[in-house]
This record gives sequence, C-alpha cells and structure tokens, in this order.
Amino acid sequence: MAPSNGTILLLKGLTKTFSGHNAVDHIDLEIREGEMFTIVGPSGSGKTTLLRMLAGMETPTSGDIILRGTRINDIPANKRPTCMVFQSLALFPHKDVGDNIEFSLKIRGVDKAARKAKALELMRLLRLPDHYYGRAVNRISGGERQRVALARALAFDPEILFFDEPLSALDYKLRKTLEKELKDIHRETRKTFVYITHSLEEAMVMSDRIGVMRDGKLVQIGSPQEIYTAPTSKFVSEFIGDVNVLPVAVLPSGRLKAEAIAHELVAPTAANGVGRTGYLVVRPEFLRFIEKPGDADNHVVGRLYNEYALGSRIQYQVRVGELVFVLEKLRHEAFAGGLDQEVIIGWNAADSIVVPDT
Repeated sequence: MAPSNGTILLLKGLTKTFSGHNAVDHIDLEIREGEMFTIVGPSGSGKTTLLRMLAGMETPTSGDIILRGTRINDIPANKRPTCMVFQSLALFPHKDVGDNIEFSLKIRGVDKAARKAKALELMRLLRLPDHYYGRAVNRISGGERQRVALARALAFDPEILFFDEPLSALDYKLRKTLEKELKDIHRETRKTFVYITHSLEEAMVMSDRIGVMRDGKLVQIGSPQEIYTAPTSKFVSEFIGDVNVLPVAVLPSGRLKAEAIAHELVAPTAANGVGRTGYLVVRPEFLRFIEKPGDADNHVVGRLYNEYALGSRIQYQVRVGELVFVLEKLRHEAFAGGLDQEVIIGWNAADSIVVPDT
C-alpha cells in the first residue's frame, strides 16, 4: 500500500534519560498515516524504549509526542487510540480465543452478538478457522497465538499499532510466513504500523520505511531500497545485510587507494571527498567473477576460499591477502571452478558507494 502523505505521529526532540544516560537521544521523526515504519537496531540501541514512550508505557524526559496535532506525552497507554502487540503476546491464558479477541469490545460495552461477529470477522482476516473461537489459547500453536494477539489489537480499532519484536520467538519457517501475512494485513486494514525488530529480513520484507537506531539516535531513515543501496555510514552498511567494506583514502585524482590493493579503485562519490578517508561499500550481489581486469571498472585478484549453498543462491568467499571478499550468485549462475583456484573478481563503480568512518 502506498502510504498517504499526511503525518499521523510527530516526534520532536524526544529524549529518555536513565541515570544520566540518554537511552533515546533527541529524536525527530514524522510517521505517515497508513505506512509501516520499522525501527531496527542492535540490542541497547534504544528502540524498545522509544516504542514504549510512543505507546504510553514510558514518560519522556523531554521532547514531544504529537498524535494528529495533539501532544500526548502525559496521556496513559489505556487512554490513547493506539495498541501494542508484545513479544510475549500477553494473552489471557484462562480465556479462549474468542474471549481474548473480544476483550476490548467487552470493556466498551459492545453486546455479545456484535462482539462475536467482530471476532469471527477478524479471525477470518487472520486465517484462523471459525471453530477456534471457543478453543483455549493454550491449545493452539505459537503462530496461531500470534494471530490471536493481532486480532485482539485490531478489535480495539486503534489508529496506530505498535509491535515489539512479535515474531522473534518463532521458528524460521513460521516467521517468514507471518512476515508476509503481516504485510498483507497491513495492506488490507490500512492501519499505521510501527514495528520494532533486530532482524534485517523482517524490516526489508515488510516496511515502507526503515529507521536505523544506534546509541539512542536514528542514524538513517529511508525506504528499504535506500537503506540497502545507499547507506550513509559504515555502521548502517554493515548492519543492513552482508557487505564488503574496504578502508580507503580518496586521492586528489578522485580515485581510491586501499592499503591491501596495489592499484587504484573508482567509485561514483569518491571525487566529492578528496583527501578524506572512509570505506568503500559493495554488496555481494554486485561482485562477479571476470576473465580479465578490463571486464569491470574495479577488480582484485584472489583465491577462492569457500562456498556456501543458500537455497536459490550460492555465496563465495575470495581471499585477497588479509581481506575476504564475499560474492553471491544465483544457483544457475554458479562459478564453474574449484576451491583454492586463483580468480579475478570485479564490480562496476556505479554499484559501490563511499561512506564516512562513523
């Protein structure tokens, strides 16, 4: 779904301090109505603290949270038109599926028939069979409980749904299935989703935009494509997937010099930073085996060290002195040579980027 241009949630200088340390550090952010905005970052980066402030479970030390033009800093979680789906799910173990989903409707005084009709509607949306309505939640699978938790949140009809790493405890196959289902549900409900995860794959699959956190700050915000292909720092480039990162210095000619490589390299952004140092970043899928140096803008000569089957792809490691380059190819494009063979690998300048040291 293409999100609308309207801003539903605005953060201004949002800060949370614990014992003199800023867990969230002066964040400015606009979240658009109807989008899925995902916040990723390593453990301790501040993403969960940020989410808890947005949901009303933590009070900001300073800054503002503005929902549709209204400051909501001091409004408690149960008074906000938002809802959280927790990693633990927080279902009522003594209630059945229907009672869990209907909880917020019952609190609001909706009659029994209308509650059941809404619960069944949401169960069908979330691919839960009707006969699960009366089943105990401890008699359904982890993935089904995840669907019940989401149905309960949707029954509240919130303006924004917050997700705190809801898929992290599930096995890989189920997690991949639910990633796609969550994206479908987002499209069908047209709700605003704000999602926290440490998983690059979840963020790339589901998001309209991604915010990368580090040390309490949002260090880059963009579409999955922008974050992946145009990182603004070494940290973002390495956090968002496998990558080849090479320390370089920008020469007066605009070319690059890397200590471990005798010849100069080229990249499209290098000429703008003459005299500085940084890192050349190239994604594995942009590297290729070539016959001779002139077959690509850049090349290195190394030894094929290892290969790894990754389903439809094959990943190769090529050692160039102390450096290790990683390439990925589709299975039908597999390299025909064997391990320990000398190879030439190359890449086009346009498929690389130079980022600063930070």
